[in-house]
Amino acid sequence: MKTAICYYSRHHGNTLKVLQAMAEEGNVDLIDVTTRQAVPLENYDCVGFASGVYFGKFHEGVIACAQQYMPQGKPVFFVCTYGAAKGSGFKTLASIASEKGCPVLGTFGCRGYDTFGPWKLVGGIAKRHPSARDLDKARAFYREIQDG
Repeated sequence: MKTAICYYSRHHGNTLKVLQAMAEEGNVDLIDVTTRQAVPLENYDCVGFASGVYFGKFHEGVIACAQQYMPQGKPVFFVCTYGAAKGSGFKTLASIASEKGCPVLGTFGCRGYDTFGPWKLVGGIAKRHPSARDLDKARAFYREIQDG
């Protein structure tokens, strides 16, 4: 199965670490939404959207990418990393998927080292995350998506 994952990962690269672990499991193209490249997502069997969670939401670049480029009727999945809580980012993407008739194959989230905003004052939270165990769970999630 050929998969594209459109993502935003900055600060500590937590989300990218998770996606690279998933990519080890198969034919995955990672597409950084900040590059503004137009990628024909309809050429993929499945499309993922991934981001860190910022104040309870996925990064606006990933949301905009999903709104503009999520192919009609294409199976999709969502991935996030977060310091304290997942927030409601999955709901926003699920709503876009519903509008486009895209079945949601699943969601994956794990903690990620976070020094954003007030967490910087205390040296960050979720240190040493994503951990090896988190990455193993990410690989297992993607294998389930593939085996679907």
